[in-house]
Amino acid sequence: MSHEYLSESLVHDPIHGYIAFTSRYGIPDDEVSEQEIIDHPWVQRMRQIHQLQTAWWVFPSAEHMRFQHILGAMHLASRCVDQWYDSLCESCEHVPSKAYVESLARMAALLHDVGHGPFGHFFDDHYLDQYQLTHEDIGAHIIEHVLGDQLRRVKRNPHGRLKPLEVLDPRQVGWLIRRPKGGAQDEGHPIWLRRMRALFSGIYTVDNMDFVLRDAYMSGYNTKAFDLSRLLHYSFFTPQGLTIHVRGLPTLINFIETRANLFRTIYFHRTVRALDIALEELFPETMKHLFPGNPLEHLDEYLQLTEMSFLVDIARWTKSADPQIRNLGRKWEAILRREVTWKMACERTLNFHTAGAARMTIFSEPDLVLKRVRERLPSDLQNMQLHYDVAQHYHRPSARLPVNGQNFLLDPANGTPRELNDDELFRQLPISFLVFRIYTQDHGHEALLNTALNSVLGDATDAKTNM
Repeated sequence: MSHEYLSESLVHDPIHGYIAFTSRYGIPDDEVSEQEIIDHPWVQRMRQIHQLQTAWWVFPSAEHMRFQHILGAMHLASRCVDQWYDSLCESCEHVPSKAYVESLARMAALLHDVGHGPFGHFFDDHYLDQYQLTHEDIGAHIIEHVLGDQLRRVKRNPHGRLKPLEVLDPRQVGWLIRRPKGGAQDEGHPIWLRRMRALFSGIYTVDNMDFVLRDAYMSGYNTKAFDLSRLLHYSFFTPQGLTIHVRGLPTLINFIETRANLFRTIYFHRTVRALDIALEELFPETMKHLFPGNPLEHLDEYLQLTEMSFLVDIARWTKSADPQIRNLGRKWEAILRREVTWKMACERTLNFHTAGAARMTIFSEPDLVLKRVRERLPSDLQNMQLHYDVAQHYHRPSARLPVNGQNFLLDPANGTPRELNDDELFRQLPISFLVFRIYTQDHGHEALLNTALNSVLGDATDAKTNM
């Protein structure tokens, strides 16, 4: 039989069609199948954490979980390796077999979110940060110390088997999923592995290519957000790194712009951000009652901490005998009913084309903006409750970002690949955009606040001569 159907399983996905993975049946007893990794409690936990941390409260169809996303990312890892492996071998020495590289990429993609807590990146910013941790740090720890023995026994993927002496290295998997920080952390790794990092930390990765397609589809924003096949077709490895041919550049720019529009319209939606503000106010006190401390010191408890457990626990608090917990429960009950305290009164969006521009704008000091807005309100409104929110997204990496220098462009007219940031068309994209909003606790003062904000911005930007 030309195809080992017994050792392969399929799952159907609305984004990628059929996603294949190796089954626990039909393989030797000393091996671990991809299915056993997928079915591990740490991976199944991803079924209970939403992909869109609070946006699912605003976009009713965007109820997808991180589990669907990591399966999609695993599938994309195979597509990338299939497309780019030959060029990786041509540009680097001592590259392992295609099956090893593919299995390594598949496992890194499958496990890149395994360290996430409830509400995803919000949990990083409002809980893990106090321990100087990110979900990637926790994920790398889980990969190396909990899943490591099983990963070493993964010997095949749906497209090939590792060579007899090849053994997956969990440390390589854990290293791939972490954001580059430079220095000693990046030393000691072979060149081919450093090149592979672009699949996880570059401009277009197995992570963000899947979530742009998936989030656009599930939210109803766009059923085909960008041309994935063309982007992969015109990409390859060179000695410089992951490189895109000039013919594929417009497709890459379309991808970058689509991703930015998802941030504007979905992730940074005014009500989504209002929900984030509401969660931010309650989260520190809530976590004191729900979790004992540093997740790395309480892994068993962290395994059980998901969005589902979180929402079930706080829903019970309204019946608590403890007045403090009961009060917290009532506040959470209001959020679950989408009784959002904060209402957007005004907003401004700025695009920045240089790395220093964001630091020079008045919005780099949002407290000062709010103070000046208050001063321009009628005296009876100057002490009204206001809340500002600043949301920033990076279109493309600037020199100060650690992912800079991982993506290159080949224009045959210019000879050798050069860094993507050096291209004139690419530089026309903003480096970042910022959305500044002021929220109030009721409607009715929008006109006054917009007038006050316009006055503040006029003072900050007006000049006596033409520029």
